[in-house]
Amino acid sequence: MTNKKVIFSFLSLLFLLGGCTSTRVVDGQVQEYNDPKDPIEPFNRVMWDFNYDVLDAYLLRPAAVAYVGVMPQFARTGLLNMAENLEEPSNSLNNLLQGKLEGSFISLGRFLLNSTVGLLGLIDVASELGIEAKEEEFGEVLGKWGVGTGPYLMIPAWGPTDIRSGVGDVVDSSYSPLDSLNFYFSFFRTGIKVLESRAAVISQEQQLNSSADPYSFVKSAYFQNLEYKVLDGKVLVSEEEEALDDDIDAFLDDL
Repeated sequence: MTNKKVIFSFLSLLFLLGGCTSTRVVDGQVQEYNDPKDPIEPFNRVMWDFNYDVLDAYLLRPAAVAYVGVMPQFARTGLLNMAENLEEPSNSLNNLLQGKLEGSFISLGRFLLNSTVGLLGLIDVASELGIEAKEEEFGEVLGKWGVGTGPYLMIPAWGPTDIRSGVGDVVDSSYSPLDSLNFYFSFFRTGIKVLESRAAVISQEQQLNSSADPYSFVKSAYFQNLEYKVLDGKVLVSEEEEALDDDIDAFLDDL
């Protein structure tokens, strides 16, 4: 996790360079970047092209397709259950920090039950008993406390994030037992989640590829997802936004 913290700390400073390049040329016309949430859009667009056209096209997507094709469904489910079970203590604390006492106890109970009866989380016994997960991230805690997202960042080999979420990820990774995982187990756990997340959106690729501006499409979906999480799904949208929502809702749970 140290490398992730260092990379985020370094790249989070790039928003200071936002004023260096503020225009682009589209069909011979000069257009200005004017999104206050995305002050380093020129850099972010370059990173988007690298992530999607290179890393995803030649590495991540083929790996996800191969993983789905080779790994039996029961094994995939078990590995994902184990990876997500390790996040239950952080879910518990993050629920507590938002005053969600029921969610805090549920998350702690799920961890204890799945870690014992569920064979270290391989089997999601809690969900089988009707005890559904109450996932919360520290970035959501900050959002509840009124902290803004800060600049949008497209990080190489990481994808879309923002200052608030990046700080939240660092804090979440510092909770036990995630903070005690060795490099190899941490890498394995992260790899499982990344592969499953990528596999989940394969069926939605056509929506992305057919959009006029895939970069803006993903950015819009990303910020709507943040709002959706912080407000626990109670997001009010105007009639004008409903048409756009129909296209990006499929991405909300997988970004």
